[in-house]
Amino acid sequence: MDSKNDFFLAALTASIEAGRAILEVYDKSDYGVTSKEDSSPLTEADLISSKIINEHLTQTPFPIISEEVKTEKKSLRESWTTCWVVDPLDGTKEFIKRNGEFTVNIALCHDGIPISGVIYTPVTRELYYARVKDEVAFKTVLNENHEVTDGFFNERDHIQPSTIDRKKIRIVGSRSHMNEDTIDFMTGLKTKYDAVEIVSKGSSLKFCLVAEGKADIYPRFAPTMEWDTAAGHAICNAVGLKVISQDTNDELLYNKESMLNPYFLVTQ
Repeated sequence: MDSKNDFFLAALTASIEAGRAILEVYDKSDYGVTSKEDSSPLTEADLISSKIINEHLTQTPFPIISEEVKTEKKSLRESWTTCWVVDPLDGTKEFIKRNGEFTVNIALCHDGIPISGVIYTPVTRELYYARVKDEVAFKTVLNENHEVTDGFFNERDHIQPSTIDRKKIRIVGSRSHMNEDTIDFMTGLKTKYDAVEIVSKGSSLKFCLVAEGKADIYPRFAPTMEWDTAAGHAICNAVGLKVISQDTNDELLYNKESMLNPYFLVTQ
């Protein structure tokens, strides 16, 4: 599998280097936590990761949409047929809580559709990645130095969704915090299945749970931004899953006028 001509290696390398730098901050006692205009937390790790990723991706021909870089107006982005969509540290709250469930997200989108995605989990050194056209996704575990010992794209690293058990369905959600829309959705599932099991995870790892067969469905009936979802969306599409907007009943789109996503459902 050739990964040199589509800039995929740039994303893989950037995610790993950013993840390594994030852990250097994670090991400190002070994360340098501040607040953004929307009151969401910002740490030294967010900024360092963003800088590293931008250094790699600015060497490609494609512009960047990133959580930590001011987004250009849609009138300027309309000519961006292909662009990166990046979250340098997805799950900053998880990072601050020190539960390890935070990631680096990098996706490449073409005409509003994710065509490749990379998600790196620095604490567990799990690297999820996929190019949608190849119709396969991978999970490679790096060594303690954050190095890929046997290369990318090994067949043994393939991941795939599970076949849904008609008696039980595993739904990605929060065990302690669910809004009314999600509860209503789950209530509907209980009429179709004997049991509904909740599987909980932070950040974009929710997508990975479904892509690797550890959960069956992921309803997201709460606000997310494009950089939260693009990489996971690509990985899910590569293994045959759909990420469906609850507004349009079509796949989520990217590089929209607003970076805010509608509610969506990840399903087979």
